[in-house]
Amino acid sequence: MPLPVLFILITVVIDAMGIGLILPVMPDLIQSVEGPGLASAALWGGLLATIFAAMQFLFGPMIGALSDAYGRRPVLLLALGVMALDYLLMALAHTIWLLILGRIIGGITAATQSTASAYMADISKPHEKAANFGLIGAAFGVGFVIGPMLGGALAVWGVRAPFYAAALLAALNLGFGWLILPETVTDRIRRPFTLARANPLGALRHIAALPGLAPLLAVSFIYTMAFFVYPAIWAYYGQARFGWGPGMIGLSLGFFGIGIAIVQGLLMKPILRVLGERNTVIAGLAVDVGVFIFLGFVTSGWLALALTPLTALGSVAGPALQGIMSRRAADNQQGELQGVLTGVNAIATIIGPLLMTQTFWLFTAASAPIYLPGAPFLLAAGLVVLAVAVFMRARTAF
Repeated sequence: MPLPVLFILITVVIDAMGIGLILPVMPDLIQSVEGPGLASAALWGGLLATIFAAMQFLFGPMIGALSDAYGRRPVLLLALGVMALDYLLMALAHTIWLLILGRIIGGITAATQSTASAYMADISKPHEKAANFGLIGAAFGVGFVIGPMLGGALAVWGVRAPFYAAALLAALNLGFGWLILPETVTDRIRRPFTLARANPLGALRHIAALPGLAPLLAVSFIYTMAFFVYPAIWAYYGQARFGWGPGMIGLSLGFFGIGIAIVQGLLMKPILRVLGERNTVIAGLAVDVGVFIFLGFVTSGWLALALTPLTALGSVAGPALQGIMSRRAADNQQGELQGVLTGVNAIATIIGPLLMTQTFWLFTAASAPIYLPGAPFLLAAGLVVLAVAVFMRARTAF
């Protein structure tokens, strides 16, 4: 495997590890600065996630446009450097306002995965894009294997230890990239930076005007909003439904990451070869509907863990959908497309955490009409059904 591709995959692994490292300890960290109460901590967790997503929406297209104009290398390296500093800030934060500041900075510089996807698109032939995006998904899954398990283990040294570990990983990867990463944006595909394409609405207008992309962006938006039920709720859901602590939450997320890594790293190409991109999207979404309904009502933690392999099969939908969209954009629009996707999905993750955490609070607080920690998963199932309907209606457009 070429070193630049290895760096891209390691970057995504570390990005996922950084997210996964902190997920198991977020309920305890928020309660340590805001006081006890799991339902209240979930609301604060949803707000922090929403702030992060809002910054991604506002700045994602600008970062994509900057990478089209000035190159993937400087954007990736700068993002990794600021990411390391951001994790240090959150490790030292002892008020909710510093945690909020950390999420603002992190959201602005969360360019690693979208720019990594643009880099992969630069070096891929058109028919290779969906499978190569699957490699990025697999790398994310590997990070989710290592991150939550390591985060749960590091929690024995305190809720802030995982943040120091995430900062160190980002800094080490910055050094690796500085040494080996070449630039892929050449004069042939370089696109001048303009504010019209850098602001989220202008960039969305340019990309959505490409034939068939508007409905696909809508599907991505709805799907991301539904899928965000995992990072927004899982740590709180695991405590409330199964009585899990940080260690078990980290282990369960690790199993989920193993499943995604296997599906997207090993099974993605065979599935695409048999089903094609369009049917792969439909099959993945259908699996998600069934899984979300199951998680809405399951009461056994071991049964939920046993479902993990099936849960991971739903992850084929994302790379297949991304591959369809990437093939419809020109070579000099890949960074802009990934920036717009970051922005569109950020809108979904502005709404998703608030929607999911509010639903969790509504069905777990003392005043809850019925006690149902899995209610957010039932809401997610309904959203995926809507995504399937939009995709099926728009199939003739592409």
